[in-house]
Amino acid sequence: HPRSGDPPPPPHRLGGPDPPITPGTGPPPSLGSDPEPGGGAVTLCRHPPGGSPAPWGGPTVPLRCHKVQESLLSSASGYSNYRGILNWCVVMLVLSNARLFLENLIKYGILVDPIQVVSLFLKDPYSWPSLCLIIAANVFVVVALALERRLAAGSLSEGAGAALHTLNLLAILCFPAGVVLVVTSITPVGAVFTLAIYTIVFLKLFSFRDVNKWCRERRELGTRYGTGGGGRARGFILPGGANGDVGRNEVTYPANLTYRNLYYFLFAPTLCYELNFPRSPRVRKRFLLRRLFEMRRFLFQWMVPTIQNSMKPFRDMDYSRIIERLLKLAVPNHLIWLIFFYWFFHSCLNVVAEVMQFGDREFYRDWWNSESVTYFWQNWNIPVHKWCLRHFYKPMLKRGASKWAAQTAVFLASAFFHEYLLSVPLKMLRPWAFMGMAAQIPLAWFVSKFLRGNYGNAAVWMSLIIGQPIAVLMYVHDYYVLNYEGNQ
Repeated sequence: HPRSGDPPPPPHRLGGPDPPITPGTGPPPSLGSDPEPGGGAVTLCRHPPGGSPAPWGGPTVPLRCHKVQESLLSSASGYSNYRGILNWCVVMLVLSNARLFLENLIKYGILVDPIQVVSLFLKDPYSWPSLCLIIAANVFVVVALALERRLAAGSLSEGAGAALHTLNLLAILCFPAGVVLVVTSITPVGAVFTLAIYTIVFLKLFSFRDVNKWCRERRELGTRYGTGGGGRARGFILPGGANGDVGRNEVTYPANLTYRNLYYFLFAPTLCYELNFPRSPRVRKRFLLRRLFEMRRFLFQWMVPTIQNSMKPFRDMDYSRIIERLLKLAVPNHLIWLIFFYWFFHSCLNVVAEVMQFGDREFYRDWWNSESVTYFWQNWNIPVHKWCLRHFYKPMLKRGASKWAAQTAVFLASAFFHEYLLSVPLKMLRPWAFMGMAAQIPLAWFVSKFLRGNYGNAAVWMSLIIGQPIAVLMYVHDYYVLNYEGNQ
């Protein structure tokens, strides 16, 4: 309470925080009207700038409680922690699609069971052409290593070695394709898996040849200028004792031309060869178990009825029904694509890297934030992007090609391999995958030219959600017409 004789304090705007009680000064004032003579309620004081002691001896009261600031959901606020909203979206997505999945299961029954999945790979248990083809890939690996050893020893000229390497690489692509087209017992799923393995071997041996060629050139330069030239590359860390200590050991050219070094590269989750890869000090068992738990098989139960029901609109060229089927197929197809991305690029590749103690785990970047088509293709598959950049894009620039021509060539090469992995296993030459990849070139130009920020990101997502179902329906329709409709 103010002492007798003191002037009444000026009125203060209500709403500020209550000041704490200061020992020995009496109770804090209570909020109310102007004080009555001799006691009663006291109004908080309005202090001048800089503040002044409260009449009861307590701390100063803040002058303001407002400042210029944006709402959290405004982009200008700089707020970026939307984890709770993301979890809500995931929960709503699961709940909304669980009903559709159960409705599909009740209406059509089990369409994809484990026995059918196994039969897709092993149609005849006594004839496994896919497995035999995969084992035969070791022949091309041994030939590549033998050629590099001859080149390192100087018993084979660079021109002859380049020609033999080219023949070996072409055989890697042509041999399995010819077997798939000729052998009738091989299944489309087994053929896709086999051709994917051969494509990976092709890219790896291409990189193996280039890197060893660069090492020879460096060695020749070192010998010419008297600087040594062991072709030394970045070292890798070898696991040490049980206490986690690590040591460093480096392999120099041509000591890297061994079966152990080459096969480590073939099984490593990368397409770019190095003499010495970064290595992790140990295998993390908990991390490995989590990734193994995530490597669960997902079902195509949801997509089968939609694809089957899409055949009649395609035959009748009913465009409205075709669009309806396309939009209906887009959601499950996109979810399966997202699941496949996480299953392969995060779970599978991390399992392989952990077992092999491979240190570089950057298998993808934040492609979901892509504001341009080019950024998406550069970041959703880092192993392929690094290979294209190292062995295709930069060599073309060194030969005098423009950036636009080099980017176009990369897209066309990617279109070729997409078509190779679809048309050959299905045994029908169709341009849909090639056209879909080639269409990324004008789409990338349009998005980068006219769309920015969230609009560009939305355009990328639309191309992913709508573009893939179109290709799926095209190939399924043509395969159905060629293999089933004629027989019926």
